[in-house]
Amino acid sequence: MSAKIYLRIAAVLILIHGVLHTFGHCGWKKAPDAAKHEVIAEMTGHSFPFMGVNRSMGDYFEGYGYACTLALLLIAFLLWVSSAETGSFNKKIIAGISVCLLLWSADEFIYFFPFAAIITLLAALLSLAALFKIKPV
Repeated sequence: MSAKIYLRIAAVLILIHGVLHTFGHCGWKKAPDAAKHEVIAEMTGHSFPFMGVNRSMGDYFEGYGYACTLALLLIAFLLWVSSAETGSFNKKIIAGISVCLLLWSADEFIYFFPFAAIITLLAALLSLAALFKIKPV
């Protein structure tokens, strides 16, 4: 397979990850379990001042979740766009994205769950494979 195909598959995987992440994150406050509901109430019920605003831990959690969605969509876009180019600058972009995705995958294995981590790891490996397929300019 060509580098272009590897990068486009990686882009689609990350796009799927971003969409599923968003759907999952949008419902984080809806927990049928009483213990989870209690934690959610504690996270969202108390605000405290931080850098000129009052926010709860739930606000921060929600904000980080949406920021993560934006980052995933940006990565998917960059992978797709970079699949059309093979210059040396583009190789640097792909290398940076590949390393970022490897680290992101490790973070997901440690702090989240295997499904998300495996999707990200596959995208990272495809990006790395593409990197090695691109001929030096």
